[in-house]
Amino acid sequence: MSDLERIYGLHAVEALLRHHPKRVKQIWLAEGRGDPRVQALLQLAGQAKVRVGQCERREMDAWVEGVHQGVIAEVSPSQVWGDAMLDELLDRTEEPPLLLVLDGVTDPHNLGACLRTADAAGALAVIIPKDKSATLNATVRKVACGAAEVMPLVAVTNLARTLEKLQQRGLWVVGTAGEAEQELYDQDLSGPTVLVMGAEGKGMRRLTREHCDFLVRLPMAGSVSSLNVSVATGVCLFEAQRQRRRGRPAS
Repeated sequence: MSDLERIYGLHAVEALLRHHPKRVKQIWLAEGRGDPRVQALLQLAGQAKVRVGQCERREMDAWVEGVHQGVIAEVSPSQVWGDAMLDELLDRTEEPPLLLVLDGVTDPHNLGACLRTADAAGALAVIIPKDKSATLNATVRKVACGAAEVMPLVAVTNLARTLEKLQQRGLWVVGTAGEAEQELYDQDLSGPTVLVMGAEGKGMRRLTREHCDFLVRLPMAGSVSSLNVSVATGVCLFEAQRQRRRGRPAS
């Protein structure tokens, strides 16, 4: 069916079955796959009453670009949230929110990795501009290893205006820039924070930079001058998580 997307990989398909089973219309397994991980997948599919078929692996190779692990799901189109979703998310949260903004990140592998890290670090949502940005597709879902099904991805029409609205709601906007004087570890990230990561090479756009309350840099001890955006995002998000955990009583 032309209106369906193909999502592949064990983690991505399992996450869909757990969190959005109604979106899954059909699952295809490579002939001969019957290991315990697939059995667990079949159990979830049975609970959701999703059809399961078998297919030759080489035929599945032609369906998608990437390592499908012998598991492909046909699903209804991906859900990307709009601007209004941010207000709803912020209204529901009780802890100081942590939002991740990706300004001009066009590589789906980087977007998938950032979604996975954002989920692991406890971010509330990932925000991207509608234009000149990667968006949800099969590659993003595969790299995200299930995080794309639980981490809200919000595509906004005007990123600068969105940052202004978030500032009006009491969030501090912290942008990353290699030339910034202040280091990441000297910045307070324990309060309501919007962390802005720019594209590799170009960094943040001018308007985005102008809407930042603070600019920080990662201290680089070696010979390289920068990190892959998904790696830098992980460093920044987990520093925010470290600061937030530091203020909590021991369990």
